[in-house]
Amino acid sequence: METYLGINLGGTNLLIGEIDSLGNILKFKRYTSSCFNQKSAIDMLKASLDDYIKTEGWVEGKPVAMGVGLIGRVDSENGVWLQIDPSRTQTFELAKDLSECYGMPCHIDNDVKSATRAEIAWGFGRVSKDFIYINIGTGIAAGIVVGGKLVRGSHFNAGEVGHVRTGVSVGVRCTCSRTDCVEAIASGIGFDKCARILKDRYATKLEIPKEEEGRVQVQEVFRLCNEGDPLCTVLVENATTALASLIMNLVRMSDPETIILGGSIMGDGFLYEHILKKLNPLTMRFVTNGIVMTKLNPVFANLLGAGAVAMNL
Repeated sequence: METYLGINLGGTNLLIGEIDSLGNILKFKRYTSSCFNQKSAIDMLKASLDDYIKTEGWVEGKPVAMGVGLIGRVDSENGVWLQIDPSRTQTFELAKDLSECYGMPCHIDNDVKSATRAEIAWGFGRVSKDFIYINIGTGIAAGIVVGGKLVRGSHFNAGEVGHVRTGVSVGVRCTCSRTDCVEAIASGIGFDKCARILKDRYATKLEIPKEEEGRVQVQEVFRLCNEGDPLCTVLVENATTALASLIMNLVRMSDPETIILGGSIMGDGFLYEHILKKLNPLTMRFVTNGIVMTKLNPVFANLLGAGAVAMNL
């Protein structure tokens, strides 16, 4: 049986797993990621992969190829990792390096673009050639597919839609230096930032840890929102308003027939119905296949994406 090795380096976790040609995850292991810079991230990736090979081993012999999904800008055609973000920019020929280290072909891509490639291979992309996949997790980004082709941009930076302002006013500073971008309101990072800004204005039972001890738990925000917690209700209202606005902006931009929502924050479906209620029917009338939750397991979409990258799909 031919298998492929997928590695996804996200903002919070590193996932390594073996995948077959049908997109089935045969085994996997999760590691905590912390990327101070690209060099430290690569060292961590290699150490984790060495541990995976030692503790998990291969299903049936060495995989055919390796695929890596990475945060930041990636020149996938030439196998070069360009940056994590503007403050952490260094060029690494990562595909060549990993191929030489582990003795198998290696392909790399941005993590959300990788997940979009999984959608093309095994998800709604099989029935839709014009769609937008929006990943809502630690951050927010999108894969935009037009005529069956993934839009990359002249500097491999297309799809960074988390840095769109959507009319929700909290006064939260985004990493891009602007205020109230959708990522600063509706991502895992955004829920945490907004909770800290608004905690003195609204009563709450939400536990807000010291910044050095971690972020607020988004699933706890959802639970308390269902119980009528004032702060959590506002956080969810702001996030879903911002996400609905983002979706409508993107619909006007590329005229997709399908909007696909994925990512860890969308995993339990809590936000889905809230978002649908805020979408304007006139704007959404040509999204003929609707606004749908990904068919792929949101927890593993990026790992499947890395598998699609390994297969060069």
